[in-house]
Formats: sequence, structure tokens, C-alpha cells
Amino acid sequence: MVINTNVGALNTMRTLSENTANLNKALSRLASGSKIVNPSDDAAGLAVVNKQDATISRNRSVYSNLTSALSYSQTQDGFLQKVTKALDRMSELSVLASDATKSTNDKSNYNTEFTDLRNYISDIGLKEFNGVSLFNGTGLAVTKDSDANTWSLNAKDLNDSNVTTVIGASFTATTASAVSTIKTAIEAVATHRASIGANIQRIQFTQEQISILNENLMASVSRIKDVDVANESTNFARYNILVQSGTAMLAQANMLPQNSLRLLS
Repeated sequence: MVINTNVGALNTMRTLSENTANLNKALSRLASGSKIVNPSDDAAGLAVVNKQDATISRNRSVYSNLTSALSYSQTQDGFLQKVTKALDRMSELSVLASDATKSTNDKSNYNTEFTDLRNYISDIGLKEFNGVSLFNGTGLAVTKDSDANTWSLNAKDLNDSNVTTVIGASFTATTASAVSTIKTAIEAVATHRASIGANIQRIQFTQEQISILNENLMASVSRIKDVDVANESTNFARYNILVQSGTAMLAQANMLPQNSLRLLS
């Protein structure tokens, strides 16, 4: 029997310390919902999670950019719908103005509406979306992935050769071959709308792709980082019992040297 060194108490204290650390770790994991509370919990896993979290954040930005591009294209199509309607009416006015039974004054009245529609189409060619021209014939670069790679939207130009004549100052309802010119412009605008439709479809497909990618990345991060609550709750209950029993046993171990006093009585 010894007094200075209580081996039993030392062993019990070491075990109690380990169990207390494990209990605190279980508490931290349950409180945070994460298995990786400290880098030492899973150093390699933490590195993977950090990189994938960054990718997920960039993908969210890509999705936001695609939403803006989608709104841009939908705005283009909205204006072109009105251009098509205006051209339809202009072609109708041209046919009415070609009627030989109409007086000069009648034809002038037709041309008044015709001129207003022509100016309306010309104004649309100058429209902008958030300061970016809608119809200047320049393709808009759209972000397509988390590495900031881009692809260009099909460019639209309401001042191209097929529409320029229609919006020209000298073009009137009684201009020779007016109907033929407007028909060509209508076809050109229809082609523009078809290209915009292709833009919209590609943007929507890219958005779906980004969403699916983020879902898979988040599932991967979850497998590495998220705590299994059922398993960790079991660990918590286990270490809680061990800490309580260890505390009681440490108290008993600290009393052992007192037995040596009986030899002195």
C-alpha cells in the first residue's frame, strides 16, 4: 500500500478525461449538426467539404446569372411580338393604300398610321435591359458553369438589312413593293423570335443542369459533414453514463490511500 502515488486514481482519471472529451464531442456534434466540429475530426473530409461548398456557392451565382439572361431573352421576345403585330398592321395598311378607288386624302390617312407604326418599330430597336442593348446585334455572353465559362446568346438586330428599309424615313404605305418589303421584314423578325426561343430553351436546360449538379454536390457534402443524429445520440448516452460512473469511481479511488491509516492505529 502506498500514499504518494495512487495508481488506481490516475488510471480512473485518465479514462474519465477521455470519456469526458468524447461526451463533449458528441454534444458539439448534436448541437451543430455537423460531424466536423474541429479540423482534427476529419482533416481530409474538411478539405473536400470546403471545396465543394465553394463550388455550390458559385453554382448558385451561375443560376442567378442564367435567370437574368432568361429575363433578358424573354424581354426581347416580348418586344418582337409587338414588332410582328405592328408589321402585320403595316402590311394591311399598304394593301389598303394600294386601292385605286381610295382618294389621295384616304391614302394620306393610312400613311399617318403607317408612319407611327414605323417609328414605333424604330424605337424598339433602341430598347435596353438594365442598360444592355436588346437589339444591337451583339451576342450576350452568358455564364454556364462554376468556372465562369460562357456561351453567347444568338444576337438580335432590328436594324439589319431586312428591317432597315421598313423603318427608313422614306418608306410609306404607298411605296412601291411595300407589301413585299414588309413580308421580308416579318420573316426576319420571325427568324429572330425562333433564335430567341432557342436561347430560352438552352438557358432553361442549363438551369436544370446546374440545379441537379448542386443537389448531387450537397448530397456529397452531407455524407461527409452531416451528423447521424441517431448514432450520435447513442454515443452521447454511452459517454454520459461512462462519465457519471467514472466520476463515482474516481471518488472511490481517491479514498483508497486512507486505508493505510488503519495500519497506523
